[in-house]
Amino acid sequence: MPTSILGEVGDLPGPAAVRTAQGAALQCPSCGSSHVAQVLGDNGGVSYVCTACGHSWS
Repeated sequence: MPTSILGEVGDLPGPAAVRTAQGAALQCPSCGSSHVAQVLGDNGGVSYVCTACGHSWS
């Protein structure tokens, strides 16, 4: 397993903006990028990771 999500980004087909139920694109709170991926959290919750800077949050 890579030590950083940035090691996995090259394998992704392309950036996609995750949209909320209201249709607004999410932005990374760290860098402001809209290149955000939705991922499953440890306990089945939803988390997000910025594919531009690697910041993750839930």
